[in-house]
Amino acid sequence: MKILRSLLTFFILLSFSGCMIFEPFLIPNLSEKHTKVDITSIVIKKGDRRLYLFENQKLVKSYRIGLGSSPVGDKKVEGDGKTPEGLYYIDRKNPNSRYFLSLGISYPNSDDIAEAETLGQSPGEDIFIHGHDRKSNFLKPDWTAGCISLRNYEMREIYQNVKVGTPILIHP
Repeated sequence: MKILRSLLTFFILLSFSGCMIFEPFLIPNLSEKHTKVDITSIVIKKGDRRLYLFENQKLVKSYRIGLGSSPVGDKKVEGDGKTPEGLYYIDRKNPNSRYFLSLGISYPNSDDIAEAETLGQSPGEDIFIHGHDRKSNFLKPDWTAGCISLRNYEMREIYQNVKVGTPILIHP
C-alpha cells in the first residue's frame, strides 16, 4: 500500500510538472517580438516589484524585479538600503559589471543631494539596474544596496534594447 501511494504521488507530481511553464522559453526576446524596438521610457513600481518598458505610450514588456535591502521609502542617504524614487535617466552602460551587465541610473540628482545635505550625510551614488552576481539571491529578492535587480537573461534583453538617455520613473 505504501509503495502504491508513493507511485501515485510520483505520477501526480510528474503530471503537474508537465503543466508548469519554464519562463525563459515562454517570453520571446524583444527583438524577436518587434521588428524595431525603441524603448523610450522605463517605469518602476517598487510596491509591485515590476519594471515596465515602454515604446512611446505602448507597454512593450514587464519584468519582476528585486530592490534594495530596505525597499520601502525613498533613498535618503548612502547605506540606507533603499531604492530611490523619482525621475532619473539611464546615464551609462557597463558591459563588465560585477552583477552581470548594468545600466547606470542618474542618482543622485540635485534634489537628492540637497536632501542628504540637510541630514548632514552623503546621498550615495552608483545606483544601477543589473543582473545577479555568482551568488543565488532567489531566497531574498530584495538584496541589493539600493539597485534594481533582474535575472541575467532578462538583464541581457534590457541592456540590448535600452539606450543611454532613456528616462526612468521610479514610483513607490
